Amino acid sequence: MTKSELRKKYKTLREDLSINQVEDLSLSIANQLLKLPIWESTFYHLFLTIEEQKEVNTDYILNILSGKDKNIVISKSDFKTGLMSHFLLTDNTVIKKNNYNIPEPIDGIEIFPNKLEVVFVPLLAFDNHGNRVGYGKGFYDRFLSECMPETIKIGLSFFEAENAITDVFESDVKLNYCVTPEKIYRF
Repeated sequence: MTKSELRKKYKTLREDLSINQVEDLSLSIANQLLKLPIWESTFYHLFLTIEEQKEVNTDYILNILSGKDKNIVISKSDFKTGLMSHFLLTDNTVIKKNNYNIPEPIDGIEIFPNKLEVVFVPLLAFDNHGNRVGYGKGFYDRFLSECMPETIKIGLSFFEAENAITDVFESDVKLNYCVTPEKIYRF
């Protein structure tokens, strides 16, 4: 299937999930993450959930990272440039939803992508080769291409992998892992 077809399919599948299902599946994903060999790192990038899109609730992951005393980095998107800036999440960080309902920091201590060791990546769908489909604006592909080659990229999905995405671009950045409520995919 093409990215466009997959976007449509998985947006509908997510819309059909109840709030309780989203919470239960998100907790299962967080528990699966504990099985990965990623917890020795220092800087973790985490997306904040767009509740209106029924994204994976990353509050559970946030609690794990906080409990392990890790540096948590969150992003702010610039829709004019298509770029993201990244800020250390602290007790003083003020978070506000933008026009697209994305929770973002107002400002703070900027952290550059080359500092990030683990990035949790939002997605709508992914395939058995580590390719992902996002919302189509390219924010994460641009961001991930600025990270170190050894940065671990972990997709989070309520659903299992598609066989293949047929229109992958050279600029698309592949995942190292994708974690679902039932399974961990390694690429």
